[in-house]
Amino acid sequence: MATIRLGDKAPDFTADSSVGMINLYDYLGDSWGILFSHPADFTPVCTTELGTAAKFKDDFDKRNVKMLALSVDGAASHNEWIKDINEVEQTKVNFPIIADEDKKVSDLYDMIHPKANDSLTVRSVFIIAPDKTVKLIITYPASTGRNFHELLRVIDSLQLTANHKVATPANWKNGEDVVVSPAIATDEAKQMFSKGVKEIKPYLRMTPDPTA
Repeated sequence: MATIRLGDKAPDFTADSSVGMINLYDYLGDSWGILFSHPADFTPVCTTELGTAAKFKDDFDKRNVKMLALSVDGAASHNEWIKDINEVEQTKVNFPIIADEDKKVSDLYDMIHPKANDSLTVRSVFIIAPDKTVKLIITYPASTGRNFHELLRVIDSLQLTANHKVATPANWKNGEDVVVSPAIATDEAKQMFSKGVKEIKPYLRMTPDPTA
């Protein structure tokens, strides 16, 4: 089983889900995607996460990101669990949850870490670009719920830097100043970025968000 690294092609798969059979590539189409795993159904932290994810769906939709969750339980179990999630979180789960009873997808994406638990998935997150390459991998322990504000922030950064020769600094939020790519000379950068370039150090140049 190969470990997935940034820039690798996201492995395609076809699997059952809470909404029927799904093929990953067909489901994503030309969109970005976020695939996140859960240790098991009817677990407390996951219940809060999936409810929160449902509440964030409009934010992901605005960014052309399709959501896809996964748990090692079956589709019938998922659909019973969704009733609890909707009730507890006062929302409506509005994205598929992959059923992975045979752990085929979990193994494909290296979501099971034996030192943590040899049968349950850790809280893995994969962000997949429209060309199906993996742009972000985050692995949380089963005891720590995810921060969906951070996942949106990362997606904003990935989408901005995919189209402009910039990087985003620590704690950056959408619309704030960005870092000019080190590969671009300052004189060239000043011609490229019409909003101006501020040189803090020869290797650290800032410019306003080119999309703001």
